[in-house]
Amino acid sequence: MPNMTLMDPLDARIVLALDDDPDATILALAQTLGVARNTVHARLRRMAADDMLKPFSRRVDPAALGYGLVAFMSLAVSQAEPEGVHQGLLAVPEVIEVHYTTGDADLLAHVVAKDTADLHRITKAILAIDGVDRTSTAVSLAEVVPYRPRSLLHRLANS
Repeated sequence: MPNMTLMDPLDARIVLALDDDPDATILALAQTLGVARNTVHARLRRMAADDMLKPFSRRVDPAALGYGLVAFMSLAVSQAEPEGVHQGLLAVPEVIEVHYTTGDADLLAHVVAKDTADLHRITKAILAIDGVDRTSTAVSLAEVVPYRPRSLLHRLANS
């Protein structure tokens, strides 16, 4: 993980307040949290500048865009072509997240598709990327635990 500035309890409280009311103004946040408006504004600017906050688009459910099928694809890749593989995956819009992993696969791709036929098309596109040797796909039947940094924010806010 790259060096990252860590949030402190006030940062966590600000993010939780925004989570509760995404349309809150800086003044409203300051009043809710009992801190100065300039403090809230400076903290939000710092968190954005330090890449602590992910883009707003991460909140969009791909199903709302017509991509209701979720799959996780393990990729075995040629170690000689990592940058080409990365660029190739970026060119496939349905690949919404990729991680390096340990174990049998080199990469784990979070993929969304409209249906199984669309997933087949996406799989063929990924296999056509120079450096991708093979894939193994697991289709998600249901999300059991959603992405949930909120519990971690509560822990930090109360520390």
